[in-house]
Amino acid sequence: MTNSSTDQHSTPTPAELREQIEHTRHELGDTVQALADKTDVKARAQQKAGELKEQAVVKAGELKVQAAKATSQVQDKLPDPVKEKAALAAGQARTAAAQAGRMWEEKAPASLQQRTSQSAQLAREHRTLLLVAAAGLTVLWVARRKG
Repeated sequence: MTNSSTDQHSTPTPAELREQIEHTRHELGDTVQALADKTDVKARAQQKAGELKEQAVVKAGELKVQAAKATSQVQDKLPDPVKEKAALAAGQARTAAAQAGRMWEEKAPASLQQRTSQSAQLAREHRTLLLVAAAGLTVLWVARRKG
């Protein structure tokens, strides 16, 4: 581990010693920083959480696309009379929901209405996730009925 300058001189010059010391100091600093990074559990956990969140977003997007395709395929296979009955049932469900909503406003305690309102807001904020879950359940239900 000798270099040409130390071969020419029997002892290293002060400049060479300073250079060696600076190089060693730099390597030691890098090693200490690497060890500090490994022991920073909070930072590593945050990094891992970020990676997992990114993976979840990607997977949710994939599932959304798959659910949309499956829903489209199921709808394409449904006969027109079934589609008409579904549309009629949906209209009746909307009417019944409106009536239930009016009754709810008249008879439910204010505290319960407030908690329900907060839950509804939460559902609206996570609408995509709920729609993907509902589509997945619909596909499973249709697959079971055919099987």
